[in-house]
Amino acid sequence: MRKNIKLTALAATASALSLGLTACGSSSDPSSSKADGGKTDASKPLVIAASPSPHADILNFVKDKLAAKEGLKLEVKEFTDYVLPNTATEQGQVDGNYFQHKPYLDDFNKKNGTHIVPVTNVHLEPLGLYSKKVKAIGDIKPGQTIAVPNDTTNEGRALQLLAANNLITLKEGVGTSAKLSDITDKKGLEFKELEAATVPRALGDVDAAIINGNYALEAKLAPAKDALALEKAEGNPYANFLAVKAGNEKDPRIEKLAKLLGSDEVKKFIEEKYQGSVIPAFGAPAAS
Repeated sequence: MRKNIKLTALAATASALSLGLTACGSSSDPSSSKADGGKTDASKPLVIAASPSPHADILNFVKDKLAAKEGLKLEVKEFTDYVLPNTATEQGQVDGNYFQHKPYLDDFNKKNGTHIVPVTNVHLEPLGLYSKKVKAIGDIKPGQTIAVPNDTTNEGRALQLLAANNLITLKEGVGTSAKLSDITDKKGLEFKELEAATVPRALGDVDAAIINGNYALEAKLAPAKDALALEKAEGNPYANFLAVKAGNEKDPRIEKLAKLLGSDEVKKFIEEKYQGSVIPAFGAPAAS
């Protein structure tokens, strides 16, 4: 009899443990879902890495004005370079990032073996040519130096902008992968390759510089007014987007944020705050 009581007690204990484990780990738990088979607590803050401007500004607008209505707790971590947001996302230190365009992401994944994927387009920052020494493109003369970003995609993008404004000639068909070695006619110009984040600080040391839109804004430049030349928005493949590590696209918190980033409220915020220097570009990016 005592043996039977002991077995019954053990069975009851095992049953209780089983129920407890099922309740904690069930894939049917609506607050726990992740496309890669892991578990995401939808009540936890969503941490997004972002460049300070305009990315973090836009995210903070969502955080302050829109997130609570969707039951989203949003945290924004600012980064001032183009590497750490992706490595932090890959390693799970943040839940996603918002700072880059598709050509840059494709190149980064290829070179670093990372698995970052786009979720939804948000905005476009036209790349611009700036100068503290000349007031018009026609004032740029042989022997002068132009600084360009040194990462693969943004350098190619910069060279295309220079070619479009007849400052250089490029090999036919090189596209956005253009390098300095693809220039067939420099027209007497010299070029200085710098990390994109440092280009604005070097503006006074060169005759002109190609600066990414977010870094131009941080440097208190107004692309729509201050640029000697600016990329055209039509057909531009460089929309910046919300991105995550592959498998996390269906995180319910990411889905909420994607919805909010594509809202009329965010569109109005971008248009009013940036006055054409940053342009809304809502919609899904090209497939990974």
